[in-house]
Amino acid sequence: MQNRRKFLLTATAGLVALAVVITPVIADEFFGYVTKIDAEAKKLTVQKKGGEDVEVKVADNAELVSQKGSIPFDFEKLSGVLTKYKDAGARGVPVIVTHENKVASKITIAKKKKAD
Repeated sequence: MQNRRKFLLTATAGLVALAVVITPVIADEFFGYVTKIDAEAKKLTVQKKGGEDVEVKVADNAELVSQKGSIPFDFEKLSGVLTKYKDAGARGVPVIVTHENKVASKITIAKKKKAD
């Protein structure tokens, strides 16, 4: 009985510690569609799934990740991708934004869906 109680206490403490470590990582990432790019102000407008527009500043050392790999963030490259998506009738480029206080450190172009 004593061993079971000790195991349960250890397992519970481990799960709580894991939750404390993982929660901030999850909170700093969201999915949306880049709908507008302001290269001069270094900002992106990202429309979240619910329709809410969020303006995100892009850090100087941010990276752009696609299926081809990771490169330093380039506004011109993302602008070209956005133009292609808009011409195809999509609402924007599907992205996963990793940020801290609305300053993006990594923009991941999500895999293209068949029906958008």
